[in-house]
Amino acid sequence: MASRISGTWQRLTEHGSQKLRKAAPKKGWRPEMGDQEEDYSALPLTDRFGHKVWKVRKQAYEDAAKEFEKTPDESDPAFKPFLQDSGLWKGAVADSNVAAQQEGINSLCSFLKYGGTQACTRTRGVAVTPIVEKGLSSTRAATKAGSLEALLLFIELDKPDPIIEDLLPNLSHKQPKIIAATLSALTSIFHAYGTKTVDPKPVLKALTKVFGHADKNVRAESQSLAVELYRWLREAMKPMFWADLKPVQQQDLEALFEKVKQEPSPKQERLLRSQEAAKAKSSASGPKELEEAEDEEEEDGVVVDAFDLAEPQDVMSKVPEDLHDQLGSTKWKDRKDALDALYAIINVPRIKDGHFDEIVRALAKSMKDANIAVVTVAANCVDVLAKGLRHGFGKYRSIVMAPMMERLKEKKQSVADAIGQALDSVFASTSLADCLEETIEFLKHKNPQVKLESLRFLIRCLKTTREAPSKAETKSIADAATKLLTESTEVTRSGGAEILGTLMKIMGERQMNPYLDGLDDIRKTKIKEYFDAAEVKAKDKPKPAAPPPKAAAAPATQKKKMFGQKAAAASATKKPPPPFVPPNEDSPASAPLHSKPTSRSIPSKLGAPRSGLAAPTGGLKLQKKLGGPSGVSAPSPKRPVQTPTSDDEEAARAPKLGLGGRGLAGRPLGKPAAASVAPEPASALVSPGLGPAERAELEALRADKDRLLRTNDDLRTEKSKLNSQIHELQNQNAQLIEDHTRDVLSIKAKETQLVRARTDAEVAEQTCQRQQKEIDRLKRELGRAIRSSSPAPSDHSDRIYRDLGPNGGGRPDNNSEQASRQGSRPPMSRAISSFSSPSEEKENGGPDSMQRGKLSPPRSISTGGKAASAITSREQSTDRAAEPNANGDGAEIWRRAAEVTSQLKARIEQMKARQGLKS
Repeated sequence: MASRISGTWQRLTEHGSQKLRKAAPKKGWRPEMGDQEEDYSALPLTDRFGHKVWKVRKQAYEDAAKEFEKTPDESDPAFKPFLQDSGLWKGAVADSNVAAQQEGINSLCSFLKYGGTQACTRTRGVAVTPIVEKGLSSTRAATKAGSLEALLLFIELDKPDPIIEDLLPNLSHKQPKIIAATLSALTSIFHAYGTKTVDPKPVLKALTKVFGHADKNVRAESQSLAVELYRWLREAMKPMFWADLKPVQQQDLEALFEKVKQEPSPKQERLLRSQEAAKAKSSASGPKELEEAEDEEEEDGVVVDAFDLAEPQDVMSKVPEDLHDQLGSTKWKDRKDALDALYAIINVPRIKDGHFDEIVRALAKSMKDANIAVVTVAANCVDVLAKGLRHGFGKYRSIVMAPMMERLKEKKQSVADAIGQALDSVFASTSLADCLEETIEFLKHKNPQVKLESLRFLIRCLKTTREAPSKAETKSIADAATKLLTESTEVTRSGGAEILGTLMKIMGERQMNPYLDGLDDIRKTKIKEYFDAAEVKAKDKPKPAAPPPKAAAAPATQKKKMFGQKAAAASATKKPPPPFVPPNEDSPASAPLHSKPTSRSIPSKLGAPRSGLAAPTGGLKLQKKLGGPSGVSAPSPKRPVQTPTSDDEEAARAPKLGLGGRGLAGRPLGKPAAASVAPEPASALVSPGLGPAERAELEALRADKDRLLRTNDDLRTEKSKLNSQIHELQNQNAQLIEDHTRDVLSIKAKETQLVRARTDAEVAEQTCQRQQKEIDRLKRELGRAIRSSSPAPSDHSDRIYRDLGPNGGGRPDNNSEQASRQGSRPPMSRAISSFSSPSEEKENGGPDSMQRGKLSPPRSISTGGKAASAITSREQSTDRAAEPNANGDGAEIWRRAAEVTSQLKARIEQMKARQGLKS
């Protein structure tokens, strides 16, 4: 064994030395003990990228990354070799040596980071698949992180669709670790960029097959990806794959989704380069636009539904041809079945656009159906059709909207809810301007139920619309709502106040003030409450008025120059008096004079500066620019060094217009002095006459003002939050009261049912007693009937029954004993026993018992004289003669008794059945 190992080691040593001799250069190389490895740094980077020695490749990757970091821009020549030969990166990211592979992936990340979009588009086709197969599935954490970063950079530099297309085929890979690594990468991509940037539809389609994979790691990663998609899509993702999962998988996912539901809406963590450029452009245009863009982004949030994810389906081919015939049937059940079948066909997430005119007309006609079940199903059909077509349903709005609103007169809440849901879907497919006119007309409807449901629909429209109404539409809505405030019912008045409050939330308080002037304080307070509690998606954004002032700036300047020339001509004859100099030096005190209109022609001459005061951020600069020409034309010798301003012009002009030496500029400014803090940032226009202390005080006052404004805004925000909480608590209180009332009514209903059940039980008991009495009476009647048809026992009380033996012999002792026993029975029992059934007779004596019933004379008579024997013989002959009639009457009586007995049994069974049902 030792010799074999030594021989193997010798062969390996010889083989290694041969390889080293082949790899060593022929010139200048001496294999001495202290010699170092050859330096390959002189080779080009592209050659070193493909070198057979892994250390050379590793060093080349590191040098390339450092060189990319030093480049000034994307057009640097350092990127050119790698752009021309993008296959170099395929070998770098899939290097056979794990240490070199890690540096190769880092070098690719540096190349993408500094090379820009061109570097991304040239290399992603050859680099993505090796990254997934060799990088994401690596055992090194740094290699995994670098591979994921490279994929994210590929998406960031251009767009995500090509990367997703390259990743999805790996979900069918034969190695489970590749599938799990791909799922993990997709989860990270959606977590970083969100579903608004990355299209989730291809991933959702491929998600079903990985849920049934045999490897547990693959199933775990698929669940993580599903949870990440649920964070963005919520319930909208379920129609895409939920039906293909097993019930156990659905339960597991539902348990994971419950944890995510409590989390806030996710936000995009990384931006594409195009998104960063757009954001930088909006921030450069102004802070207002940036804030508006951020607000819109926050309001939009993650608005993804099943319509956005689903593929359009052709439903017209599935609609039955005899639909209209079935809808015209005289039986409401047939009409409802036809609409149910239509609902099942068109109830899909997204419907392919087509010609639905006839179907919509049929649904509008069904809204007038006399049966409310048909109306409800028709409203559901309109709902799903509008949701499936979205904006394509807008052209059918005029056909179906009026019949639906007319049918709102139904008092049954389920019908009203179905029609209201259909109206909301119709509005979502159109706009507020399309539906407004028709809705306002129904606010004047004579039916109060139609009026109430119409105003509720209008409130929902105002809360969900994303476009603010125009001035004409605002006026029509406000006028209609103001008329509703005078209605007799409180619900309608509250609805009118809510319409005005919601409209005020959209348009702003200032635009709604003209419509609230004539209202009393109570109604204004109610409207204000609804205004504070309203949540709307549209905000009135006034059109920017910047371009018109720029166009009108030149005429204003010309007017000002002309006015300055007139002032200069007047100053040539009369010099400005000295008292006007100090007020001009105190610019904060004289500044408020610009905001107040002066007499006659002064406001018109100063039109441009006054428009500037309306917008403090740009108006003061405009004043400074327009103050130059007039200041240059002013000939005052006392102000040669001062910067000419509009205040100087106004102070110099005022006495020349006949205001005298005691004009507006010469009056004490005690009241407006408090407004000296009011001017907006006008530090550039502060008069140089102010000292450092005054300037510091002015800046302190401005800072205090800003602080107070911020505090005021915070207090307003806090107030709005508290009002919202109060409104929410009021709603909760109302809901609790309603629930309590409902519970009390339910308890009372149950008590009423209990009392009614007790009453029914008592009635049933009384009925049973009456039936029992009736049974006793019938038994008595039966006994009387039997006694009347049988021989009277009193006539033969001295006789006894005698059993005749087979030979006619008798046993007096037994007969007398039997007679005494029968004599002791009650008459009823004797009568019944005398007419016993043949089976009983057979059991009691057989054929011999049939001879019973004949009477034998007593011993005294049989042993008596001739008279007694004669009487006995006559009676016996009479009995024999009457025996056939008695036998015939006995059979008839037996038949009647059997009928009465069967009737009694049937009645008893019926009574028992009724008592069993009631109990």
